[in-house]
Amino acid sequence: MKLHDCNALITGASAGIGREFARQLAGRARSMILAARRDERLIELADQLQREHPKLVVHVRKVDLADLEQLQAFLQSLSREKLEVDLLINNAGLGDSGRFAESDPDRNKEMTLLNVATLTLITRHLLPPMIAKRRGAILNVSSSAGFLPIPLSAVYAATKAYVTSFSEALRAELLGTGVSVCALCPGPVVTEFQQVARREGVKPNIGPQFLVVTVEQVVRDALAALEADRPIVIPGFAMKLLMLIVRLMPMPVLRWVARISPRKRGVV
Repeated sequence: MKLHDCNALITGASAGIGREFARQLAGRARSMILAARRDERLIELADQLQREHPKLVVHVRKVDLADLEQLQAFLQSLSREKLEVDLLINNAGLGDSGRFAESDPDRNKEMTLLNVATLTLITRHLLPPMIAKRRGAILNVSSSAGFLPIPLSAVYAATKAYVTSFSEALRAELLGTGVSVCALCPGPVVTEFQQVARREGVKPNIGPQFLVVTVEQVVRDALAALEADRPIVIPGFAMKLLMLIVRLMPMPVLRWVARISPRKRGVV
């Protein structure tokens, strides 16, 4: 799909990767719907984008996408206002770090709802009109964590495994419809996400510096992958190579790595 004159919906647009998607698409899109919980940030971003790109139409929607009632009202408003969406960027997500047995059950529920249920429901709502018009693209922001079980991020990694698997299956279903699907699977990216995911008393672990990719590169690579109709994009050469090796490893080796990983991070 060519992104020129697209009508985009970006979830989790108030910060990090979602905010950068809005910035990089602003010069190419016809309209944008920016959705997140922090409306003051969305309004600030919308004002900035419209100053820089006067022809761009920006809609701001304050919504807690982990609240299914708010989500349903949000989706109904899109239909009621007849807001066209032919580029869906499912970016909103939540993480956690630490032992599962010590995790907050409410946070686990919110993370599963946002990372899995919300993404699925938004996609289901917006996909039929795309198919009818034979034009559309869906970018699901997953994670390289979804390629393997990650101790101390058990629920998060599992939700991202769902996102990647769902994206691959949906892509196969949509062959020949004019609608493409891509899963963005970044490795370490320094954004507010890590601070939100960090529990009190748990040291954040971004990973080796050579694996870290800037948010600008992540979004650039993702948009290029969409236009090239690629199924999966892993930004950064080092991360791409590492994930290739990981995906070729036998499961017994991955289990061994998973067992020793918490010890290396000082967790017993």
